[in-house]
Amino acid sequence: MKMIPRRMPIFTLAAAFVLLATTSTSLLAAASEADFNAAYAEAEAANKQAGAQRDQWTTTAATLANAKKAAESGNFDSAVAEAREAEALAKASVFQATHEKDAWKAAVIR
Repeated sequence: MKMIPRRMPIFTLAAAFVLLATTSTSLLAAASEADFNAAYAEAEAANKQAGAQRDQWTTTAATLANAKKAAESGNFDSAVAEAREAEALAKASVFQATHEKDAWKAAVIR
């Protein structure tokens, strides 16, 4: 019987990626509407990439909605933080899709 190597669960890696991406932002300067627009555009692009791989997470859409709601109320610091979190979630889902694309082969008994 062939032993299957243990790997770090994909959700652990994705969670670490999201945590790193959301805590690496600078909180020293107040965010502007332009900062939000740039962060939101990057998040939407990453989410579209996840959609192209058919691996969009529902949490990404919810976080994008929270970002837009915060921006509409004028809280651009929160809006930028939410948009960056949404981008990190989308990138983590892309990572998961590419990882799982071939990872299943390791679980197949030969």
